[in-house]
Amino acid sequence: MRTERLTTYELRDGVAWLGLNRPDKRNAINKGLLAELELGVRRAQDEAQALVIFGHGPCFSAGLDLTEYPTQSAEEVYHSSRAWHAAFSLLRHGRIPAIAALHGATIGGGLELAAACHIRIADETAFFALPEGTRGIYVGGGASVHVARLLGTSRMADMMLTGRVLDAAAAERTGLVQYVVPQGEAKSKAAELAAKVSTMAPLTILGVLHALPRIQDMSEADGLFVESLMIAFTHTGPEAAARLSEFTAKRAPKVAPPSLASTVSSLPAQGPGIAAVDRAAVHSYLPGEEMYAEDNR
Repeated sequence: MRTERLTTYELRDGVAWLGLNRPDKRNAINKGLLAELELGVRRAQDEAQALVIFGHGPCFSAGLDLTEYPTQSAEEVYHSSRAWHAAFSLLRHGRIPAIAALHGATIGGGLELAAACHIRIADETAFFALPEGTRGIYVGGGASVHVARLLGTSRMADMMLTGRVLDAAAAERTGLVQYVVPQGEAKSKAAELAAKVSTMAPLTILGVLHALPRIQDMSEADGLFVESLMIAFTHTGPEAAARLSEFTAKRAPKVAPPSLASTVSSLPAQGPGIAAVDRAAVHSYLPGEEMYAEDNR
């Protein structure tokens, strides 16, 4: 592992693990950490298929290090904000998916960093806030765009005006995070998801990371036009040819309802007092052809 003063970086099985490493400051983001974060993201874009960002110590990040800002002019604060935007843009518009593994305080600039990632996993200890409003300032790391799009402007306004804090369950209900896991398991879930996205076809990833966000800003007609271009682009690529061949040959798994799929995966082969399970017979009940047009094989 290569350890820097304010971040850690490790490449493992094609996944880059980038850790915020100011645990004594609750991973508050200062200029140095932001610069190292940007370097780590650039390195991951060059050598990894997925990126996981996490925090060392008691929390993900308590946000902006306010000790740097009292002596800055308006112009300096403006350029600092733009530096945050540039660093987080590398996450949002890079080549690989970024996953945030969250625990403890994920507030202010820490929430803005998490919102810049494509997938967010929170363990049960995570909590979320935008305390800038109660401190007489405004968000500056992209929350006006990225957090507002996840929560909606009304919820974000509520958080900024009242100081409201969301726990992990509320964050999932409002769409701020996609997964909630038991305490201490965010990184394990991130590893699981990173392994999955690492196997995605590059052209599909390009569409999800670059076309999908832009389509949200387009008119309906323009968005549908770009969607058609993307499916033409991906459908005729070499990855699609190989994977669709596997699918039509019935060598690829079918899509199954979550509850039934998890039940099958957890069935024991056999054990004390348990007859051996015929998994093939169980899978024959998965309603692939009946429920999913793509499974019409």
